[in-house]
Amino acid sequence: MRELADKRIVLGLTGGIACYKTAELLRRTLDQGATVDVVMTEAATRFITPTTMQALSGRPVFADTFDARVPNSMAHINLTRGADAILVAPASTDFIARLAHGLADDLLATLCVARGACPLLVAPAMNREMWQHPATQRNIRQLAEDGVIVLGPGSGDQACGEVGDGRMLEPQELLSELIGAFQPKTLAGRRIVITAGPTSEAIDPVRIITNRSSGKTGYAIARAAQQAGAQVVLVSGPTMLDTPYGVRRVDAESAREMHAAVMNEVRDADVFIAVAAVADWHVANVSPQKIKKTGRDAPMALQFAPNPDILADVARLPDGPWCVGFAAETENLDEYAQAKRARKGVALMVGNIAQQSMGADETQLVLFDDGGTHPLPRLPKDEAARRLIYTIASRLPWDADRA
Repeated sequence: MRELADKRIVLGLTGGIACYKTAELLRRTLDQGATVDVVMTEAATRFITPTTMQALSGRPVFADTFDARVPNSMAHINLTRGADAILVAPASTDFIARLAHGLADDLLATLCVARGACPLLVAPAMNREMWQHPATQRNIRQLAEDGVIVLGPGSGDQACGEVGDGRMLEPQELLSELIGAFQPKTLAGRRIVITAGPTSEAIDPVRIITNRSSGKTGYAIARAAQQAGAQVVLVSGPTMLDTPYGVRRVDAESAREMHAAVMNEVRDADVFIAVAAVADWHVANVSPQKIKKTGRDAPMALQFAPNPDILADVARLPDGPWCVGFAAETENLDEYAQAKRARKGVALMVGNIAQQSMGADETQLVLFDDGGTHPLPRLPKDEAARRLIYTIASRLPWDADRA
């Protein structure tokens, strides 16, 4: 799925070593279907060439307010009319100061002032001391008051050798924020706890029992909820997936660890979405040492005990969150999902056929509630997640503190 299809983005670069990251951001944005016009300050051309950005974008790069290629000499107007968003990455300390004061002394600053209703996003990139300077912080507050969306900055190693806040966000993080800027904020102000991935039950120090869940659906739902404006906590079993930008992740191995983590996070949540494929049983006689094979057909007797029921326990909390369950079945989806919904005591159960969804990049979700069965089309998991988040937001009891 190309999540920026039919979008026209103006990508601005100001002077900073982080310009090298913007080349990757440009490529990723194009991969999502956007058309991108690149505008560079003179300082930006000292770090990466217009030739590079033109080769990547396939379009002319603009740097001069009085560009002779523009018949009416009004690139600052032409570029912004019809643009869906302007993203400045990197945004230097100097550019942020000029923008906060409404200065229009080069093409990029001028088009930002002339943009009209076009959303403006800026990604600061600077030394940690420059970021913490009172003037910079005043300017950032002014931009926020003016409706500018400030992305980051991140924290970590800096080109100067120092460590701290001021790094430009990574290209994938900026892309996620750019995509999120076009999503309706249907969950603004809400706190969502989501579980995702498999659980892992120990047999001995080196062996486990687990399942085929990749975590992709749960992570897509966490990303969609964050892009819808929610504060998201993702309680995750073992996966190889990157944490969605803006989501706080809590790791758990076993079902009992996941239960403890959820109960610690969920009491002040508005919504709980139980997506994780949680093991029903754990090994009661876990060996403290690696079990040795003493013969070719040596039996290994394992004893099992039930795991706590995370969804049911959350649903029973007094004044608890609005709960959504997941049912991954291999057959009889309608029957089993509705029975699970009644057994867990939740208003909405989301089902799918496990062998068609686990590990795949697409899924077909079916919603089960008091009104019956509501199938969604088979979709990429990110799009299916957005459809689900929209459904959840539309059903929340917004006139009450909790369901």
